[in-house]
Amino acid sequence: MIRKVFLPYIASICLAACSQSENETAQSDTGAGVSSATAAVNVTYDRLLNAENEPGQWMMKGGTYDETYYSPLSEINRDNVDQLELAWFADYDVNLSQQGTPLYVDGVIYVSTAWSMVNAFDARTGELLWHYDPQTDREIVTKVCCGIVNRGIAAYEGKIYLGTLDGNIVAINAQTGEEEWRKLTVDPDMSYTITSAPRIIKGMVVIGNSGAEKSARGYLGAYDADTGEDLWRVYTVPGNPELGFETPQMEMAAATWSGSWWELGGGGTVWDSVVYDNVNDLIIFGTGNGTPPAGSRP
Repeated sequence: MIRKVFLPYIASICLAACSQSENETAQSDTGAGVSSATAAVNVTYDRLLNAENEPGQWMMKGGTYDETYYSPLSEINRDNVDQLELAWFADYDVNLSQQGTPLYVDGVIYVSTAWSMVNAFDARTGELLWHYDPQTDREIVTKVCCGIVNRGIAAYEGKIYLGTLDGNIVAINAQTGEEEWRKLTVDPDMSYTITSAPRIIKGMVVIGNSGAEKSARGYLGAYDADTGEDLWRVYTVPGNPELGFETPQMEMAAATWSGSWWELGGGGTVWDSVVYDNVNDLIIFGTGNGTPPAGSRP
């Protein structure tokens, strides 16, 4: 059972633990401190589906496909929480706001930082196993509304998946930190950015994007986890009627809009809040704000 607390905040990640003797017992139960030579993220789809059966792991954003962010672990409770103390800390190399939710898989902590960078730490010692920098184009800040943050990553079959601020999905080798493939998922001529965490569903990397405040048309996309190949895309708002509609639903939606909304994209971006209902095989997601039609802004 894990007796540790992962707490990311501005520029650092900290790990708190119980007393030394108790901590040693916890490590023997969890496998914390697994050698970086063997840490290859052995996260299968079956393991993700049954994540609730491994409460000592945190293999995806939210903990399980329900994304309740709830841990059933009980060794840290009201009676002993005052015994927590600092075990180690590690500074990030970028002193900016951080919103990345760490993953914990088989003794390794993986966490994304501002500018879409990723660090892997040995959970027992805090040793930096590797650091990945996608070399995000800094000029992308002109398209960002609300900070250059990254809200999380995904783990699957030996890879860590990351959405970059400039609209790429990147697959990183979880053992070495080296980039395996990269896929541009947005139109670079529009004001798209990615700050949200990807989800892994049936061998697909599913992710949306941001940009509703400017010139973006919202959609949720799915990409092959092995290659990055486009698999499907679902738009949230209708596009230019002259180009036709992708689905009957988009045509129905267009009847409720007025003006030339498509000139500014229409908004409705899927910038977060994506949940997979594996019982009914449904993806449920929320959208951002709509973009006012051209000429309607003050």
